[in-house]
Amino acid sequence: MRVLFVGPSHPEAAWLFKALQESAHSLQRADDLRDGVFLASQEPFDAIVLMVLEVGSYSALQGFIGEFATAGSGAAIVAVLGVATAQDRTKVLRAGADACFCQPYSFIEMHERMAALQRVGGGRAGVSSLVSAVASVLPAVGGPSLDAATRELVCGARRVGVTRREFLLLECLLRQVNAPVARDQLIRYAWPEKEDVDPSSVNLVVSRLRRKLSDDVPEVRIETVSRFGYQVSVSSS
Repeated sequence: MRVLFVGPSHPEAAWLFKALQESAHSLQRADDLRDGVFLASQEPFDAIVLMVLEVGSYSALQGFIGEFATAGSGAAIVAVLGVATAQDRTKVLRAGADACFCQPYSFIEMHERMAALQRVGGGRAGVSSLVSAVASVLPAVGGPSLDAATRELVCGARRVGVTRREFLLLECLLRQVNAPVARDQLIRYAWPEKEDVDPSSVNLVVSRLRRKLSDDVPEVRIETVSRFGYQVSVSSS
């Protein structure tokens, strides 16, 4: 899942960011709400997590949620507050958030709520194109999909374990099955924490994935698109 995380420089924000990262999500980060709105307008996201810990900033968050809804084009909006009352949470939801948590919160519950929102397209009329793309490769007809809980590629009854980096690269490719994905797009998605990635690093991950796929799911192939990037091609087994 491609996630935009907007939160302050605070230990609690650092912990949540790392937890999302370790749960096999591709994260982009912004430190304040205004910068977050700008980033939300630059590329599609599945979810936007807005962390505001100061009670005095809750009203500002409510004002920004509409901007995130517009810029995010269908991304699910999840608000994470500090100490908050039921009235605080209600105001955030009425402002347009799809979910709202406050301290103490359960990361597992938050993570599952995000997954549920992705399945229903964030509950908006304009479903994210990324969510639609992922839905198109779910195993309704036995096609490949990804299990984030176990970090595996699933194809029918077969499962292939992959590393976090391999998972992110596969997730990006599986959004556009049988269509080319630019190398730069793959790098932004699979290496979100790095500004400069050596092309050989991409080649190495692709090479490892090809070996795994060839052994266990040969009908799923990663093909090189000359001078552009790669694509996942799926043939009938």
